Amino acid sequence: MTDTIKSLSALLAEGKVSSVELCQDSLERIQRLNPALNAFITVDADKTLRDAAAADARRAAGQAGPLTGVPIAHKDIFCAEGWLTTCGSKMLSNFVSPYDAHVIEQFKAAGMPCLGKTNMDEFAMGSSNETSFYGPVRNPWDTDRVPGGSSGGSAAAVAARLCPAATGTDTGGSIRQPAALTGITGLKPTYGVVSRYGMIAFASSLDQAGPMATTAEDCALLLNVMAGFDPRDSTSLEREKEDYARELTQPRNQPLAGLKIGLPREFFGAGLSGDTARAVEEAINQLKKLGAQTVAVGLPNSKLSVAAYYVLAPAEASSNLSRFDGVRYGYRTPEYRDLADMYEKTRAEGFGSEVKRRIMIGAYVLSHGYYDAYYLQAQKLRRLIAQDFVEAFQQCDVILGPTAPTTAFKLGEKTADPVEMYLSDIYTIAVNLAGLPGMSLPCGFDAQGLPIGLQLIGNYFAEARMLNAAHQYQLATDWHTRAPTL
Repeated sequence: MTDTIKSLSALLAEGKVSSVELCQDSLERIQRLNPALNAFITVDADKTLRDAAAADARRAAGQAGPLTGVPIAHKDIFCAEGWLTTCGSKMLSNFVSPYDAHVIEQFKAAGMPCLGKTNMDEFAMGSSNETSFYGPVRNPWDTDRVPGGSSGGSAAAVAARLCPAATGTDTGGSIRQPAALTGITGLKPTYGVVSRYGMIAFASSLDQAGPMATTAEDCALLLNVMAGFDPRDSTSLEREKEDYARELTQPRNQPLAGLKIGLPREFFGAGLSGDTARAVEEAINQLKKLGAQTVAVGLPNSKLSVAAYYVLAPAEASSNLSRFDGVRYGYRTPEYRDLADMYEKTRAEGFGSEVKRRIMIGAYVLSHGYYDAYYLQAQKLRRLIAQDFVEAFQQCDVILGPTAPTTAFKLGEKTADPVEMYLSDIYTIAVNLAGLPGMSLPCGFDAQGLPIGLQLIGNYFAEARMLNAAHQYQLATDWHTRAPTL
């Protein structure tokens, strides 16, 4: 398969390939490779090929948009009408959605056929994609290693070229961290730019949907489809539509002249692996060759972001997941004495251990006597973390650093130590707490041949500028073109 959605769009427009042919190619590859990767939970070839035939008919009628006919996979956190929508949990293992999430509606309107629903950490809670009820996703670069989480299924599917693009969600790094660990490009937009309607909630003030693809240019084209005001989501921002690809320019001498890149000293200290540090340093040098300048910035409160996040996110999760009780939809325990017994058994049997852990933490920090000591203090820290970014962006246009402290770790390596697992997101969480846009793109490989991710962070609504910096870097390098041998 041709890798980029831009090139596939061009082939479709020229009549050199049909959407049905593209989807058949992807479906064949999914059937062959997914048993080893476990990237997809649900595939329905008949549905996909019907969508593809409809896209071909639209194109024949002259009614095609830029991405009509290009196939895409969706993280199984998005409700999709007629599709099993599980959120990677036993609790929703029998739930077929009766409606579409806003993101799904947008891609349907664009004429992009759905290839299936991708595996994920249960209710998006995890950094390794090992908490899924459907089993762990495996990294296509080394199937003994994790792909990152919670959007690990989407990341592995794009990295293995099972699909040209996929959707993900990012609550504390869940698009960027798996993108880094699998060698693809992933973007988390500014909070509120993409509607959360129909996206099963984990932590409502942090969750944000975004695109995952091989290039920054593809992510810009996908964000053009996803973004937009939705009155059904009270946190959706009422802004004019914009073209996120508008600043992408072709190669020229010093295309990033005038761009100031902030380097936070807090992102380059203890805990960062030597291979990752070297790859990021080389990426900085490449960006300088393209005309960018670097400035030192400080994010002094970022060291507190993991602690603040693991108070705030579980608090919101404990509230959001209270709706899963066996009464209206989803799993219900087969044997129970009364209503209270049904609630207890359903939730005990339907949720996995990580979800239970976070619900318990959330209930604790919101309880009487502890709300002020934990939840309120974490909200104050969140404000300080956001203020650090405000001050940093007075000195620079984008902030750069590693996406993750290490490359992909072995399956099972960190499952016994939740705190060590949580630290996998140490460079990404602050971006969610502040509501900023951020992205990860490949910038090299470690000594074991595993991908390394470079993180760019933009100011509020500065996705186009951030995407152009990534695009120019990718025009000058080839890390994003490399795919695992499968």
